[in-house]
Amino acid sequence: MLREARRRHAAGELGPEQLRVVEDDAIRDVVKMQTLAGLSSATDGEFRRSSWHMDFIYALGGVTRGDEQLHVKFHNAAGDIEFNPSTLRVEGKVRLDEPIFAEHFEFLKEHTSPGITPKLTIPSPSMVYYRGGRAAVSETVYPDLEEFYADLAVAYADQLRAMGELGCTYLQLDDTSLAYLNDPKQREMVAELGGDPDTLHLRNIAQINAALAGKPDGMTVTTHLCRGNFRSSWVAEGGYEFVAEALFGQLGVDGFFLEFDDDRSGGFEPLRFVPKDKRVVLGLVTTKRPELEDPDALVRRIEEASRFIDLDQLCLSPQCGFSSTEEGNDLTADDQLRKLELIVSTAERVWGRS
Repeated sequence: MLREARRRHAAGELGPEQLRVVEDDAIRDVVKMQTLAGLSSATDGEFRRSSWHMDFIYALGGVTRGDEQLHVKFHNAAGDIEFNPSTLRVEGKVRLDEPIFAEHFEFLKEHTSPGITPKLTIPSPSMVYYRGGRAAVSETVYPDLEEFYADLAVAYADQLRAMGELGCTYLQLDDTSLAYLNDPKQREMVAELGGDPDTLHLRNIAQINAALAGKPDGMTVTTHLCRGNFRSSWVAEGGYEFVAEALFGQLGVDGFFLEFDDDRSGGFEPLRFVPKDKRVVLGLVTTKRPELEDPDALVRRIEEASRFIDLDQLCLSPQCGFSSTEEGNDLTADDQLRKLELIVSTAERVWGRS
């Protein structure tokens, strides 16, 4: 129903208020589903967005939608899918004109039950630069790219502070760049865009840390590293080894959500770099296929990961969102619920109920 409403809204057949009513109902339902599955936190499913990241990025002051399209090739077992999102342009000084997704969070907070933590997800600041590179940032506005990075950090710090004032205690920065850079083909793309593929991950880590410098007291911030999630397909491949030492040792988040649902994610060896005060959430349950994982196999994989990091630092989750864009992955709502229930029951089996 939500996808149809979004289609009708785009076609001019449904007004914004009518669309919001459908979104509200869908968010109430998805929060109930997460609670029913046994989760202790809930998101709004990003149901008010067409894209997990661009809706946020276009809302930043100084950022506009470009006239051209990107050409991104996604892969799955059946072949390749072409994804052609709009580009972005930084044509003014980057700033936060008003808190982004504030109303989204307030609605979510209002409709989560006591004891359930409302969780906000937003793209990491790395995503503002990663897709377009230097060519997307006006040299007239930012002749010195360091000024762009500084303004971007301030805008994100303002966003975190504003969300903290609204009562957000759990915020996730979603990032593809730090996972993509493990793929040699992605590093080639960075070089073609004029970047330094050997140090871009360090630049991105520093960018996120600058945004976190004024993180509100009492707010937990995690990051999710994804290799692409569009219509049950992916972009990048490769384990975390290329970025692991700097990522785990320097990034100032409280925890890492990591993809480990198949061979393209590599092994658990990079977890040896995770400090004792950080959590790692193993994304062992895929969101790209409806087949349910074997719970015994999940337990064995968690045990394997614990060879490189203490078991008490580990958690379990889906590998990514069940959909990163409005097109959706190849799973039904029932498939998703079963996956969440499997995660909860497996976690209780490994760590006990808490």
